[in-house]
Amino acid sequence: MNRFSFVLRRPIQLIPVLLGISVITFLLLQMTPGDPVRLMLGPKASQEAIEFVRARYGLDQPIPVQYFYYVMNCLRGDFGQSIAFRGPVSGVIAARIAPTVFLILYGLVISLLLTFALAVTAARQRGRWIDHLIRLVCVAGVGVPSYFVGLLLIMGFCLRLKIFPVSGYGPTFFNNLWHLFLPALTIGIGVTPILARNLRATFIQQLDKDYAIACRSRGLPESYIFSRHVFWNSLLPTVNLLGVVVAFLIGGTVVVENVFNIPGLGNLLIRGVLTHDQFVVQAVALLLAVGVVISNFAVDVLTAILDPRVEL
Repeated sequence: MNRFSFVLRRPIQLIPVLLGISVITFLLLQMTPGDPVRLMLGPKASQEAIEFVRARYGLDQPIPVQYFYYVMNCLRGDFGQSIAFRGPVSGVIAARIAPTVFLILYGLVISLLLTFALAVTAARQRGRWIDHLIRLVCVAGVGVPSYFVGLLLIMGFCLRLKIFPVSGYGPTFFNNLWHLFLPALTIGIGVTPILARNLRATFIQQLDKDYAIACRSRGLPESYIFSRHVFWNSLLPTVNLLGVVVAFLIGGTVVVENVFNIPGLGNLLIRGVLTHDQFVVQAVALLLAVGVVISNFAVDVLTAILDPRVEL
């Protein structure tokens, strides 16, 4: 029971994290130039109309008072009214959360498939040309921005070959697999070099362990040693790295959704920033932060399940 007592402690640890993120987001939006009410009503709006809308959304109150009411409303599940969409923020987010979740999971699956393929090949061919090529690709891939990869994929597979759609989100599951393949591949390419380099190093380290040498001395084939022992003993370090990778995936969706014009939370976040829609920006930022914390929590649980020696 003591090993899993962190399950009860983690929600308490989540509170200061979310409060810190909400404070930082709130202050940054207050320092952002531009008046959201004027952006919404247009340059010809009268001062009386502007003051009326400010009072309606509580923007005429002092900043500490605005933040206090915002926190109290969030505790009741009310994230405020969107200025740009002129409706409840919770409803605006609910309509856009599915594409983002689908894209993150899709990108995670693609990145794991690419990671295992590259890492296993490089480790099994250690010191040969294919190993050096994979390592070179991984090093180069770390420095390539995701928006550049996305634009290259659009130019190659959408505009020239016309295999995939340029943008959008499909109405069905299989349609989504087709529409979001290139965005998910873009995200997967961004995190694969990190995972592949780490997993390759772990594979090589396990191949030099005493148990692997003992298996070879007994005449066991290399493929059996790798698949039966080395592969499974190498998963734990990669699982620990998944928490960081999922956080990168969540952050990467903000860029990728805008490159491919996907109606998700990342697209909504950028639109909220451009329109100075502070309630939308705060809610999306909190939601993405919760996603990062939950992913780290899931990685901790998975680590404890895979290795009973781990104390949490």
